[in-house]
Parts: sequence; structure tokens; C-alpha cells
Amino acid sequence: MTNKELLAKLNELRHLPAETEVFEFKEAKNSYDFPKLGKYFSALSNEANLKGKTHAWLIFGIKDKGRTIVGSRFRPSRKDLDSLKGEIAKKTTNRITFIEIYEIYLPEGRVLMLQIPAAPKGIPIAFEGHYYGRDGEELSPLNLEEIERIRSRALIEDWSAAIVPDATIDDLDPAAIEKARENFRSKFPEKVAELDGWDTITFLNKARITFKGKITRTAIVLLGREESERFISPSEAKIRWLLKDAGGNDKDYRIEGCPLLLAVDRIYARIRNLKYRYMKDGTLFPDEVDQYEPFVIREAINNCIAHQDYTLGGRINVVEMDDLLVFTNLGSFIPGSVEKVVIEDAPEEHYRNRFLATAMFNLKMVDTAGGGIRKMFNYQRARFFPMPEYDLSGGKVKVTVIGKVLDLDFARVLAKKRNLGLEEIMMLDKVQKKKGLSEAEINHLKGKGLIEGRKPSFHISSDVAEKTGLKAEYIRTRGLKDDHFKKLILEYLDKYGKASKEEIDKLLLDILPGVLDIKQRKNKTRNLVYAMSKRDKTIINMGTNRRPKWVRVR
Repeated sequence: MTNKELLAKLNELRHLPAETEVFEFKEAKNSYDFPKLGKYFSALSNEANLKGKTHAWLIFGIKDKGRTIVGSRFRPSRKDLDSLKGEIAKKTTNRITFIEIYEIYLPEGRVLMLQIPAAPKGIPIAFEGHYYGRDGEELSPLNLEEIERIRSRALIEDWSAAIVPDATIDDLDPAAIEKARENFRSKFPEKVAELDGWDTITFLNKARITFKGKITRTAIVLLGREESERFISPSEAKIRWLLKDAGGNDKDYRIEGCPLLLAVDRIYARIRNLKYRYMKDGTLFPDEVDQYEPFVIREAINNCIAHQDYTLGGRINVVEMDDLLVFTNLGSFIPGSVEKVVIEDAPEEHYRNRFLATAMFNLKMVDTAGGGIRKMFNYQRARFFPMPEYDLSGGKVKVTVIGKVLDLDFARVLAKKRNLGLEEIMMLDKVQKKKGLSEAEINHLKGKGLIEGRKPSFHISSDVAEKTGLKAEYIRTRGLKDDHFKKLILEYLDKYGKASKEEIDKLLLDILPGVLDIKQRKNKTRNLVYAMSKRDKTIINMGTNRRPKWVRVR
């Protein structure tokens, strides 16, 4: 939103006769209690859903009584303000977080406008496991009737099943219908004899694309002529492919619309699926493979089509960069947890677009038996590439697929330890991507000797590299060179002023390469300190030879 639009919205809210359940003013002059902020996030999100709104507002820097602007110094740093999105996401259902946090600087002071998305259809939003709502202006637990009312909407409303009254079979693309027949024949070979005797409308009914001969939104999305998109307006049925260079600059783009059944192939043809050549490493890796398994690309695009929230009026995006693909669709991730889908390999209990998903299953576009996402992970595993990464924040689903080896040690684990489960591989994937691990994950990986180091600086265990006869390579590629350790010592001295021999040992011993035994690590630490004092002249001993006290040279 522009500054002008924000000011107009702020003035509109300030002049309403009383606070409603979908906006709240708080002074927050200097700070605001985080748990209370989280409760308001849950309450306002749920109330926006119940009131049929797309979003709600929590506004800092304005008095509740009188609506006067007092200004807020809540998180004055933009970096700290932006981190609030991640902090809220960690404690809410499906990692739902703020749409945006806006700062407005007025003569009276700084005002923050925190835009909160409405809870998705069928999914009430909890904060730290509890659902909140509002009774008038009072924050309160969301009552059972309201919880069930939000949940029931997913079961009652299926945007994709709605009939389009003015549309006829002539509004569908003949080539798309023929492709649909071909896919149906391949999906259900036992029905080939029957299929050849069906006229077009019978086939469309049997494939669950139309309903009793009437054109549905699903039929328009999958098989409609390009101009038929008007029947679902203001919703869109479009896929945008965008090619970016290494600097993030746009190089090329293409937008494909109805019929999406054919658009998938056209978008797929745009993606440069180059050959990836492995560095020679004994016999562990193949010579070369395609960067992306074709199934992974098609599955990701088709999932976007099946799960897009078309009521939000947005497009599906496929962004291609040198070594990765990013797929996004609007709407929350209904299963809630990617880990649950992959590890349990279970079908989803609810679908946002059930009618559309069924039709896509019948046309061999998606796997509603719950295995499509798991297959994506296994294809990446077979290449020794990083696992697909899901970002469920911001009211959309973002899937990133990397088409190269990111960490040689991770690749060696996958190549050497074929008996690892997907759950363990997903944990190791977090390590190579420098993401946080839970205590249970840390204990599990350490118990199996798969990681080394100490929190938060874990790395994949040297034991794997040793077993593959690559101990020297491990030391070279570990990335923790002498300059890195010297920098850690200097940072310690900057923070604490001085350090004893024991304190430097404590700082470094646990994070030196695991291929070194304890004696070698102590020698390494001593040599680093000697080099810094004698050659680099960055530190000096202000103690004795027996009890040194190292300080930084200024």
C-alpha cells in the first residue's frame, strides 16, 4: 500500500464510532508484551474470518480512548520490526503471520499499522496452541461455536465446484478436451473401451470436470478457452514464468492462461533443465544428471493449480534462477505441516478445491493419494540435492527446488548411507542450510554420529567423510579455515576485553574439525594464538607466560 492509501485507511479507522472486532488501537509507546501481541494476532485473524473480511489491523502509537496519536517506539529498527513476522509465525497455526508491517511518520509521532490476514477457510488460527477471539473490545478465548463455524467453511464452500450459469461446452477448448481424454485413458486403461463410446459431455461428467452437463469453474480453469477466463472474474487462472539472472534481475517472462491443462506443458517447456555435472569424487556420484526431475517440476506446478485460493484473485508464479526454481500459490497449506505429509505419506483430509483436485487426479495431473510431495523429496534425494523447501508464511505457499549439490558432505551422506529415512535426511538438510534444529533433532543426529559441533554451529559429521576415504578433502571443504577461527577470537576479545588460555580453548575446541583428536585441537589453538601475536600482531599477552591474558592490539 502507498503512504497515501495508508493515511486514508488510518483516518477511516480513527473516525469509526467504536472499535470493531477487526481492528485495535494500542499506545505501545516504547514496547509491547509479545505474548499479548500474539493473542491479538490470533483474535483479529479469527474475527476477520468470521466477519467475512480479508484482513484485520493492529495499530500501535494511537490511544484507544480518543484516538489521539501519541507515537510508538516499538522496535525502532526496521530489521527488528521485520523479524517480528518470523517470531509470530513460529507460534501460530500453519506459520500464518503478518501480511505486512507499515511505518508511518506523522508530525505527532511514528505509527505502526500491522496488517493481519483473515484465518483461512476451515482453519482457525491459534497462538501457542490456543485460539483467541474478541467479545466486543475484549480479548477472549474463541468459543467452540466460532471454532466450528470457521472449520465448517472448508467443508461447505468449494469454489471450484460452483456452476457457471452462462457458460456452455462451446466455451471449452477442443484441444484441451482431447488432451484430457488422452490423460484419462492413460490413468484408467481399464475404461478405454467405455471411453471410446462416450460423447464429450458424458466424458466430462465421468471425469468429474462438469456436473450433470453443466460447466463448473473447474472446467473453465482446466479446459476453458483463453477468453473464457471472464466467467470466473475477478479470480484468475494464470501461470507466470519469470526468468532471473544471478543478480535477481528479470531476463524474460511468459504468462499462460486457460486452459491450464495445456498451460502446464507450455510453462514446463520454458524452463531450462540443464545438465548438472558432478565433481569427480571416486565412484560416489554419477557423471551428470538433469538439474530437475521432470516429475518434480510438473508436480510443483500442478499442486499450485490444485491448491491455489482463487478467491484472492492472484496468479501462480514460477520463478527460474540459475540453480533453483521457486513456485508460489496463494492460500494457506491445508495439511499444516510439510513434515507430516512427507513422513507419514498420508492423503490430505481436506482440500481447498476438492472438485478441482478430483478432476486433476482423473486427468493424471496430481496424486491425491498423498504421495506426490514425498516423491519430490525422493527425486531430490536420488540426485544428492537439497530437499525441497517450503515457506508457508505470508498467506501463500512457496516451494523452492535447488538443482545442484549445496554441501558435499550432505551429498556424501546420501550417497553412502542409503538406509537413512526421509525424516533424518530432512534434519540433515536443515544442517546444510544453516537452519535451527530442535533439541530432539539434535539428540537424534548426534546419537547417530551424523553431526558435529555445538549449538548453533553444527556441521555434518567428519565420520562420514572419513568412511568415504575423503578425510583430507573434508578438512579443505569444511569452510572453517584459520582466518575464521582468528576472527572468532578477536570477536571474543572485542566483547569481553581479555581471554585466558582456558577461555580460548573453550571457545574453539568443540568447533575445530572432528578429524582432529583433542591433542591436535589444543595444538591447533596454541598455533593460532602464536600466529596472531607474533606474525599478525593483532593480540598481545598482558599476563605471564604461565597464565597469559590475551587482549586485542588497538
